[in-house]
Amino acid sequence: MKESFGKVSGKRENIVQQTSLKNCYYVVYLFMIGLFIGILIVNLGYDAWIQEGNLLGTDMIIRLKNSVLDGGALFSYIVKHRLVTVCMLALLATTMIGIPAVCAYLCYLGLSAGCLLSVAVIRYGIRGLLLMAAGILPQGIMLIPAYAAVFVWSIGVNRMLYSKNPYTECYVRYSRQVYLKKGIQMAGIIVVVIIGCLMESYVNPKILQFVLKIF
Repeated sequence: MKESFGKVSGKRENIVQQTSLKNCYYVVYLFMIGLFIGILIVNLGYDAWIQEGNLLGTDMIIRLKNSVLDGGALFSYIVKHRLVTVCMLALLATTMIGIPAVCAYLCYLGLSAGCLLSVAVIRYGIRGLLLMAAGILPQGIMLIPAYAAVFVWSIGVNRMLYSKNPYTECYVRYSRQVYLKKGIQMAGIIVVVIIGCLMESYVNPKILQFVLKIF
């Protein structure tokens, strides 16, 4: 009996691991789709984005150069924004629209990144790539994995609650240990996000100001 239960439990764990890996692939695919669409939008609307638009234009670069940021105020603003996003995705994950909402937000992030990257490269070439790198370092080291973990977590929770897979139905949905594990995972993600926000508030402005000297 114990041996049979062990086999079932092992099979269940294997399915969960494979599902988590697939979720990681979905996150990458959706972000890349959004990134491609963003690049396409900028190139198709060249006049609106580059010639007539002011995104990353001279005026914007000058304002960035001359800005003096208050790390404490910046941290307060950023951490609220980041944590609200994380909490909203976590809450949406428990609803029927959880996966569509997560997918839409992933595509939006990719689209935004694609637009910014395209505008930066078209305007400044290699310097544009340096500017984009300066804009996401070092906080990206923490925030990118944290956001990816949020998306994987959200998809996993949604499938756990609403999937018709027999293994998740029987062994996962009503397990207190699984819910505790998910709660601990989310707490860990929040800690990583906060660390990333600290980097974004106190370290990133110095890196950005240094890179802006070449503009």
